[in-house]
Amino acid sequence: MRPLEGIKVLDFTHVLAGPFATRLLGDMGADVVKINSVARATTINATNNPYYTMWNRNKRALALDMSRDEAKEICSDLCAKADVVIDNFSVGVLDRWGVGYDVVCRLNPRVIYVQMSGMGQGGPWSDFVTYAPTIHALSGLTHLTGVEGREDIGIGFSYNDHAAGLHGAVAILAAIQARRLTGKGQRVDLSQFEVGVNFLGPALLDLFGNGRAARPTGNRLPYDEVAPHNCYPCAGAASDDIVDERWVAIVCTSDHQWQAFRRVMGEPEWSTSATYESATGRVAAVEELDRRIGLWTSQLDAVEVMLRCQAAGVPAGVVQNSIDLAENDPQIAASDFLMTFDEPNPVLGTTYGDRLPLTFGKTPCDVYTTVRDVGEDNASVLSDWLGMDNDEVVSGEEDGYLA
Repeated sequence: MRPLEGIKVLDFTHVLAGPFATRLLGDMGADVVKINSVARATTINATNNPYYTMWNRNKRALALDMSRDEAKEICSDLCAKADVVIDNFSVGVLDRWGVGYDVVCRLNPRVIYVQMSGMGQGGPWSDFVTYAPTIHALSGLTHLTGVEGREDIGIGFSYNDHAAGLHGAVAILAAIQARRLTGKGQRVDLSQFEVGVNFLGPALLDLFGNGRAARPTGNRLPYDEVAPHNCYPCAGAASDDIVDERWVAIVCTSDHQWQAFRRVMGEPEWSTSATYESATGRVAAVEELDRRIGLWTSQLDAVEVMLRCQAAGVPAGVVQNSIDLAENDPQIAASDFLMTFDEPNPVLGTTYGDRLPLTFGKTPCDVYTTVRDVGEDNASVLSDWLGMDNDEVVSGEEDGYLA
C-alpha cells in the first residue's frame, strides 16, 4: 500500500507545473484522473508527445468534452466525489465550465481545490497567461542566473515549473492534514510568479538591507569570497560540436582546499604567487586564475580531473550530460533511478523514466504505469467514482461528450 492510497484527485492540469505536482501524488498512490479531450490533445498535450509522456504517468485518463453540457454535468458529479481538484489554467477557466470553487465547495465541503495559475488570484496581472521563460524573466530568475554582460540568457529549462509543481504537491499534503484536523476542505491559491520571486531571498535582503541591486554573476558567488568556483573545459570531446564539450566544476571553499588543489595540479609556478595565498587575493584575480586552471584542465579527461580532486579533498564534479547520467553514472546505476516502463507506448514504443526520488520504508512507491491515451480509462473511472455502467459510458463516447 502506497502512502496516498484512497485519495481521489481530479486533474485538469496541463504542460508541466501542474502535471508534475499530480505525478508526484500518483507516484505515491493517489488515484489521479487526468481530464483531457480529443480536441485538446494536440501538440504538447498530445498523449504521444514525449513531454506529455514524461509528466503524466501513474494517472488514469478520462475524456470530457467540456463544451458539452453532458460533460459538464459529469464533471460536476466527479468534483463532488474528489478529495482534490487541481488546475493550472489561467484564472477563470473552471468557472466558465461551471466547476469553479464557489460551486464545488457547496457540492463538496471537504474538497481541496488548488489553482496554480501564473500570477494567482487578484492583482493587475492575474489574467496573464504565462510560460516558463516569462515567469523566469518577470520573477528575476533570468537576470540573476545570467552571466555578466548577458542579462538576457539566464536559466534555460523550466525550473520554475518544477518548483511550482513541488509547491503544489506540498500544499495538497498540508491541506489533507488540515482536513483531518478540521473536517473541512479549502481553496489553495498558488502563484507561480511568487514561487520564482521566493528564490531571490538573498538578493532581496541585500537590496532592502544594503541598497545593493543584485547583478548576474554566472558561476561566481555573489556574497562569499570563494575561488576557484567555476566550470573548466576538459579534453575528450567526441567532436567539435558544442554539445560534445566536456567540462568539470571545481570549488575551493578554503585556503586548505586551495593548497590541496595546487598539489593536484603539480604545484605549477604560477600557483605559488602570493596573490593566490588567500581567498581575497584569488577572488581579486579570479579571471586570470580561471584562465590558468582552464589551461590545465583542458589537457585532461573530465572524470580524471574529478577523481584526482576528490581524492585530495577538493570538491569537484563532472558536468554530466544525458549520456553520462543514463550510461556512465555509477550512483544512478546503483540505485536503479532510471527505469524502463514495462508497458510499451503504442506510438513511442519503449519509454523510459525516472523513479520517485523518495524511498518509503513501510509503504514503498514502486508502481509505475505509462501514460494513458485520451479516454482510455473512461469506463473504469466513471464506474469507480460515479457507479456508471458500461452502456452509459459507451453511449457517452458515441455521442461525443466522453471524447
